[in-house]
Amino acid sequence: MALWLIRAGRNGEYEQKFLDESRVYLCWNDLDADLSKVDDRDGLREVLERTYPDAKTGRVRQNSGQIWAFAKKMQPGDWVVVPSKFGPSIHVGEITGDYTHHPEGPNPYFHFRAVRWIEQDIPRTNFDQDILYSLGAFLTICQIKRNDAERRIREMAKTGWKAGATTAARIATSGPDATADDADIDTDESGLEIDLEQQARDQITRHIIAKFKGHGLARLVGEILKAQGYTIHQPPEGPDRGIDLLAAPGPLGFGEPRIVVQVKSQESALDRPTLDQLLGTMSNVQADRGLLVCWGGFKSTVKREEAQQFFRVRLWDSADLIENLLAVYNKLDDDLKTEIPLKPIWTLAMGEDE
Repeated sequence: MALWLIRAGRNGEYEQKFLDESRVYLCWNDLDADLSKVDDRDGLREVLERTYPDAKTGRVRQNSGQIWAFAKKMQPGDWVVVPSKFGPSIHVGEITGDYTHHPEGPNPYFHFRAVRWIEQDIPRTNFDQDILYSLGAFLTICQIKRNDAERRIREMAKTGWKAGATTAARIATSGPDATADDADIDTDESGLEIDLEQQARDQITRHIIAKFKGHGLARLVGEILKAQGYTIHQPPEGPDRGIDLLAAPGPLGFGEPRIVVQVKSQESALDRPTLDQLLGTMSNVQADRGLLVCWGGFKSTVKREEAQQFFRVRLWDSADLIENLLAVYNKLDDDLKTEIPLKPIWTLAMGEDE
């Protein structure tokens, strides 16, 4: 069996279709040829050269490796991981069907494999850093081989996807990276460019949740809101009756909007009752707006309400919290900066097109 990384579009534009239809698609625009009729890699390159006559040789070679893997190498029983673009989470599924050509499309949905989603929206923080590093490969499709990742992720499934469940299985010295032969050179994460920005975010995420568990996360959210120009009231630790923070603009906090903030440091996704509680608390204290922060993100029952509550409530998962933190970092108290020591760096913007 194998473990495959599949991305649902550069901006996650195919992600919901993958999840709703229990399929993973090969989303190359205009590639409508039946790949089951292609016998070898040379034949596939000829198909790609006809479909994309202006493509550079290196790009055709790279694409052919990914497409060959999808059409020929993946097998029922293999597992796929799909990093989400809409939250700090990962979807894991099992391939249940052979390659299928769907000539009617529509473009670009000409090729798919059926999958059974084993678990959706697993927090990225549940995965060890070395696994996240492999999942940071820029390619749309590649096989993940390093550090016994497949076995470790299957073990995570048996333990309820708990954070750190594979730490004991981590390989202290993994030895040389898996080496691919020429036929596989573009479908293994070894030696590929890695999304350094995502790797940095993952490190910041782990640092913050280690430092600001429980009530400390509410303190951090309060400091971010202060830097954004709000006056904050944070009740003492204990029963909060649905109120972790109160916030309003101005030096005395008498401005509008008046905001009730509820903060959950849990690493699992939050369900609908907490949102309902926040809406009730807003009414009780005559607040105009609500901010619901959950480190582990939100279940679909909450996300479905996001549009309906757009003018009343904002949702922050860990990625949103970090985005807001970075935006005001230079305005934060020096003591807080000491707890979260960050510095900006410059790096080349590498990606699939490089």
